[in-house]
Amino acid sequence: MKDKIKLMPIVGTRPDAIKMAPLILALRRRAGFDTVVCASGQHREMLAQSLGVFGITPEYNLDVMREGQTPATVTSAVLEAIGAVYEAERPDMVLVHGDTTTAVAAALAAFYQKIPVGHVEAGLRSGDIYSPFPEEMNRLLLDRLATLLFAPTKHCAACLAQEGIHGNVSITGNTECDAVLYTTSQPYDLRKIPGLEDFDPARRTVFITAHRRENLGGPLEQICAAIKELARRFPDVQFVYPVHMNPAVRNTVFPALGNIANIRLTDTVDPVAAHHLIAHSELVLTDSGGIQEDAPALHKPVLVLRRETERPEGIEAGVAALAGVERDAIVAMASLLLSDPAARRKMASAPNPYGDGHAAERICDELEKHFN
Repeated sequence: MKDKIKLMPIVGTRPDAIKMAPLILALRRRAGFDTVVCASGQHREMLAQSLGVFGITPEYNLDVMREGQTPATVTSAVLEAIGAVYEAERPDMVLVHGDTTTAVAAALAAFYQKIPVGHVEAGLRSGDIYSPFPEEMNRLLLDRLATLLFAPTKHCAACLAQEGIHGNVSITGNTECDAVLYTTSQPYDLRKIPGLEDFDPARRTVFITAHRRENLGGPLEQICAAIKELARRFPDVQFVYPVHMNPAVRNTVFPALGNIANIRLTDTVDPVAAHHLIAHSELVLTDSGGIQEDAPALHKPVLVLRRETERPEGIEAGVAALAGVERDAIVAMASLLLSDPAARRKMASAPNPYGDGHAAERICDELEKHFN
């Protein structure tokens, strides 16, 4: 390996920052890598919050976030701004994560300058290019642009093989599991979270997130109706819902759930708080991708508030179940798990299919092998 391979991890949103952070830390521990981090700022406050948890300050911040931004405006802004960063740094490889608009724009800009791309969390597929939107198409494009593909599971590698992508694919586990081990390694007082000052650690808890683009409008209204009914049926349970900053989410959630005694609505929380809330909960309800991986890593059953998932490993392993976005189905499935300890234990004790917390080190090993 030549002296100091220059790698440039790119982050843009809260989820990809959390998942790239363990890899960035692992790369910085390896003497053979010069690691230069570039943040697009697609999510400005949430990105800084997430990176700060891991003590990471990007060398570059493109600060592309604008009010009312769309996938098209983010793509054009990142494409335009990141080219100059590549020209100044000339990295040996750009590393992108998952399925964000930042990731696909950064990879395309790297392709234009003939800079190789490594795709962390390659091979996830829902099978519907419009759900999740635009993430599913972003994944397809990224896996064609990438030189190295780091698949978190055997299923993801099989999806790539079905599409004719065989070379330079390695199965590493998911870096989300690495992140969860990092953030939950120390005690944490949940009552210091704004809005949870009266949180009762002795009380049963359900942790909730719902904010996906395809769930905005009617589906999110149905999800809120289900949460309201669950709160009525289980008054002994406290329901904690950190609400996404997107006005389309907040304008639905707060009117529907804002005045119910055993529902706690907060602003978005940092990864440490989120992971400790999951660890404290009996059940997780989410439409998030990463939390489908967090919950099994912390041995918590998770109901996925979507009609399909690009993470079928959790469904197959029994650690997760698809609840859909209809009120009655969500209420029925959640009620069973909240009423039946044996059903909860069965899901919680199923083996985690997403990894063992060593994905970042495996990716570093593959990078060293590639550049030798």
